[in-house]
Amino acid sequence: MSVPHGNPRSWAGRRCLVTGASGFLGSTLCAGLRSGGAVVHAVQRHDPPAAALASQKCDVSDLDQVRAAFAASQPDCVFHLAARVAGEQSLELVGPTLSTNLVGTVNVLLTAMDSRCSNVVTIGSPMEPDQQLRGVPCSPYAVAKFAASAYARMFAGLFSLPVAIARPFMVYGAGQLDFTKLVPYVSRQLIRGGIADLSTGRQAFDWVYVDDVVEALMVIASRRDLSGRTIDIGSGELNTVAEVARGVARRLNRPEAIRLGAVPDRQLEPTRAVDVDATAELIGWRPKFSLQEGLDRTVAWYRAYLGREAATTSH
Repeated sequence: MSVPHGNPRSWAGRRCLVTGASGFLGSTLCAGLRSGGAVVHAVQRHDPPAAALASQKCDVSDLDQVRAAFAASQPDCVFHLAARVAGEQSLELVGPTLSTNLVGTVNVLLTAMDSRCSNVVTIGSPMEPDQQLRGVPCSPYAVAKFAASAYARMFAGLFSLPVAIARPFMVYGAGQLDFTKLVPYVSRQLIRGGIADLSTGRQAFDWVYVDDVVEALMVIASRRDLSGRTIDIGSGELNTVAEVARGVARRLNRPEAIRLGAVPDRQLEPTRAVDVDATAELIGWRPKFSLQEGLDRTVAWYRAYLGREAATTSH
């Protein structure tokens, strides 16, 4: 992970609080910040490993725990990544996404106001409806993210909190261990000799490599002029689920192991690509990795990781 060059603010010595730090994007962001010289305080819902550097347990839906994390870290900059990430269209997810994704975001924004942070970055979602479209959210996760982004805009507009909303599209890459997600799921199934059962695969998404997303987040958090803005982060290209799955299968020499139409398609999920020219004009950032380069890196990582896992299990 390389640190972005030419930022208006240096990262050396900046005190950063990262919520959701043990997740795929959070852990990659923490590594990028530390490589830039930032002092990183990482928080997550579960107890951190004993050897974890400057880490603590924090459930963002609990305001007292959020205040304790801010008191311990005294942050200049906050990256709020903690979320229940689940796109299932299930009633059982209404409560968990409400408490973590919406109440948790409000708790972080309230505490950031008291702490007088100079930069706050929250994470939106491409699943949330655009403000102009006013569409029906496609899942409990999507509506909680939509409401959380509205709160962030309110804190920026009414209370002058310097908060920007970064909206990464379909993030993938080395280190993603949520095997309900497409690329990790297909990689593990095929490496272990199994079959990957998928939907029809017709749905298209804007896939963006994790290192590109981290670089964009750091650029956004280095700026003072983005308060209340939503910044889309993506590649600008649409590729279907089937295309991405087959790309993984080709790299693993198992093209026959993709079974399309085995599970139902999700309904109402939006299909749109990032306007990369608009993002570049706003923050001076463009993605560096093509889908082919990103999949090369990602599949190579899964080969190594799952190979080590298999060797450990066999002993």
